[in-house]
Amino acid sequence: MDHYFYPVNDFGPLMKGMVIGGIGIIHVFLAQFAIGGGILLCYFQRLAMSGRNALAREFVDGYFRWLVLISFVLGALTGVSMWFTTIQVGPRTIGLMVDQFHWLWATEWTFFCLEVAAGYAFYRYGTRLTDRTRFSLLATYSFAAWMSLFWINGILSWQLTPAGWLSTHDVWQGMFNPSFWPSLIFRTISSLSEAGLFACLIINFVPHWTREQKASMFNQAFRFLVPMTLMPVVGAWYFGVVPEDSREWVFGESVAMNMFLMISVGASVLIGIYAAVMLINRRMFLNGTTSLLLIVLALAATAGGEFVREGMRKPYTVRNMLYSNSITESEAAELRKKGSVASDPYPLRDEASYPNRQLVVGAKVYRMQCAVCHTEDGANGLLGLTKTWTPEQQRLNIAQLQRTKPFMPPFAGPPEELESLVQWLRWRVAGKPATWKESNDPAVLAKIQAHLDEVGTAPGIAVARTVANPTSP
Repeated sequence: MDHYFYPVNDFGPLMKGMVIGGIGIIHVFLAQFAIGGGILLCYFQRLAMSGRNALAREFVDGYFRWLVLISFVLGALTGVSMWFTTIQVGPRTIGLMVDQFHWLWATEWTFFCLEVAAGYAFYRYGTRLTDRTRFSLLATYSFAAWMSLFWINGILSWQLTPAGWLSTHDVWQGMFNPSFWPSLIFRTISSLSEAGLFACLIINFVPHWTREQKASMFNQAFRFLVPMTLMPVVGAWYFGVVPEDSREWVFGESVAMNMFLMISVGASVLIGIYAAVMLINRRMFLNGTTSLLLIVLALAATAGGEFVREGMRKPYTVRNMLYSNSITESEAAELRKKGSVASDPYPLRDEASYPNRQLVVGAKVYRMQCAVCHTEDGANGLLGLTKTWTPEQQRLNIAQLQRTKPFMPPFAGPPEELESLVQWLRWRVAGKPATWKESNDPAVLAKIQAHLDEVGTAPGIAVARTVANPTSP
């Protein structure tokens, strides 16, 4: 078996997941605005065509300029940034996704091209076209944008619930996985809600509309928040199909994930309450500051939801196949024998400053197995998390990582590499002294091996179930 090594990129005190997550949240938020915005414009264009709203055509033209500026430009920039950062942090995950679903990606990119072409055609020529042609162009844009979501949603939801794909590798089983439909419906509802909130902000920027005219337009825009009433049902559906341990982490076992879920739910409830009041009191006015505050709440809801979605996959990036450190379940057992960094071709940036070879190996083990989720001493810093442990605690806890924290992958290396990591941690906490004695006590290595053998290379949830029911297969 050959393990894959990739060039390493370091973001200093920022955890790599934070970099991807920050860019990803903004990109998702903008992409959902683009999808919902197209559907909202189709609705207002129909109002203009039917003569039911004299302001609708002017609103469509103004709203689309914002859509192009915010969603097309910033969305494209963050989209490229997402690809750029993910291929640095998780190249093997991206490689697997592209390898398995390249035709689905190609289909999505085709719809994205159609979306951009229709969008810029409307931006350039929309004011000169007939109402029917305008509607056709907007409908084309909206359909293409939603279809882009359709295909991407299948690939992203596959990461958490690959289900039958794991045994068949059938592309359609991977695409239409158990969480596909609830995830797609939930994202569609979020897109509609965002579009309505952005509409309210843009309405406030029309200087020549009277207060009464703006109030009537607010009422039309807030109708796009009505589908939020389905969010609890769709959310329950989604959590009903995800793996049991993932659901348990969200609803209590992981404080961080539970907190972000509450942020998402709380922000959504506040938006929903405000929307209900606006729809009941049709003459209620919404100023620009409040509109912006509601959009910020929507961004918080998106951020919380994306954090939970990403976190539920732990310790995997592809459930039951690829661990978060880009090591597969089968490779973990093999690397226990031959070492995870024995063939690592990439030197350390400051390798000459290490007092001995054991510390160099320890630093490479950290880089290989830990650095994707931990920094050295920044966000989620490994030094801070382990500095109060005794050497024996460090050896035991790292050897049995999947018991220490069930959302962490098992240690994938022999006792010598684990002891190298322990010594590197202690050397770093000690302030990087110029001399450091190597630790090669056979008794220590034998004890580490016993810890490793006891827990094996099964993921934490499997270990827990085996311990709870020793007679289970």
